[in-house]
Amino acid sequence: MIDATPAARPRGARPDLSVVIPAFNEQARIEATLGKVCAFLKQRGLDAEVLVVDDGSTDRTAEVASRALRGRRGRVLRNEDNRGKGYAVRCGVREARGRWVLMSDSDLSTPIEEYERLAQAVREGNLDVAIGSRALAASRIEVHQHPLREWMGKTFNVLMRWLTGLPFRDTQCGFKLMDRERTLPLFEQMVVDGFAFDVELLFLCVRFGLRVGEVPVVWRNAPGSKVRLVSDPLAMLRDVVRVRWRWRRGAYRPQFPREPVVG
Repeated sequence: MIDATPAARPRGARPDLSVVIPAFNEQARIEATLGKVCAFLKQRGLDAEVLVVDDGSTDRTAEVASRALRGRRGRVLRNEDNRGKGYAVRCGVREARGRWVLMSDSDLSTPIEEYERLAQAVREGNLDVAIGSRALAASRIEVHQHPLREWMGKTFNVLMRWLTGLPFRDTQCGFKLMDRERTLPLFEQMVVDGFAFDVELLFLCVRFGLRVGEVPVVWRNAPGSKVRLVSDPLAMLRDVVRVRWRWRRGAYRPQFPREPVVG
């Protein structure tokens, strides 16, 4: 993995928050996304850094992102090959220096302002992880996906809950706030590189006693989804089965810095 930010400045003090944005061929919108994210962080006075993980893009994503972050507290990390969203997020979490990590999709389908809902849920519920959800009664979908994509997403969630026993209505919303100290040992054990990495993360969070809360958010579908309608859902189901198989074999053995708290 390459740090693609030109003339990176000394790191300085540890920030409170790291915003991790995985990106693949996002040169058309990454500049606008970073402008919105950085403006929000500045307006709210948040002590935060922004990490863009360019997952082997074949366009100018890394160059555009580096230019957008110049003079701001942020970096671009570049994977030589396209490994998948899960792999990119793991890279970002490992490199993050914040006490908390916010994962956000590069299209900002969940507006960055929804961070405040997740942060409030963390404070009020003493959570280790807060996940944005499009499927709760209080969620607000302002722009819907194509009906076929919505149906496939709901079907995947039903199968996922049956296979894993997870209670969450929406594991795939790309907006999650995580205690880095508590979740990093899990990220170090994760193996799913593709879109089902969210399921692997939440499965391990629940199994190892981390407190997870599902929070209703605003969501607006953005064009240009990287999820392929046929092959990716099948690959996701295969990865969910793989996670279950690894769990039963005792393959997940995270080393926590302190005893996990069972909620």
